[in-house]
Amino acid sequence: MLTITKRLEFDAGHRIPDHKSKCRNLHGHRYALEITLQGEPIDSPGASDNGMLMDFSDVKQIAMEHLVDIWDHAFLVYEGDSLMQLLLSGLPDHKTVVVPQIPTVENLAIIAYQILAPRYRQRFGAKLQLAKIRLYETPTSWADYTASN
Repeated sequence: MLTITKRLEFDAGHRIPDHKSKCRNLHGHRYALEITLQGEPIDSPGASDNGMLMDFSDVKQIAMEHLVDIWDHAFLVYEGDSLMQLLLSGLPDHKTVVVPQIPTVENLAIIAYQILAPRYRQRFGAKLQLAKIRLYETPTSWADYTASN
């Protein structure tokens, strides 16, 4: 099976409320998101994307629309962190994204997969699937979430 990967970057803040160290404080990261798609190249002579799994510009457009533009320069807050939600709600025009799990890089990779997988499937059906999400929290620390098929 052939794979392609597109890398996108965004900035976001978060906190890990119960962390034993400084990560319990408000802080941010320059995240890098790698989207790996798996499938067979398109066989459609004369088509713009003939010979490709998916045009990289389309991979990017879907990820930007459904995830990156939403998370970029936002504060990612756990839905159970009511104190942080209260604080952020008092900031006018603040970009807050509430997530269902504590926003560790591991959980954010899973959430990113859950958001993006149906979007790529919607576009190409069973011919193409989101195989893996790799989310870097720092240049030396990341989490991978792989499709379980």
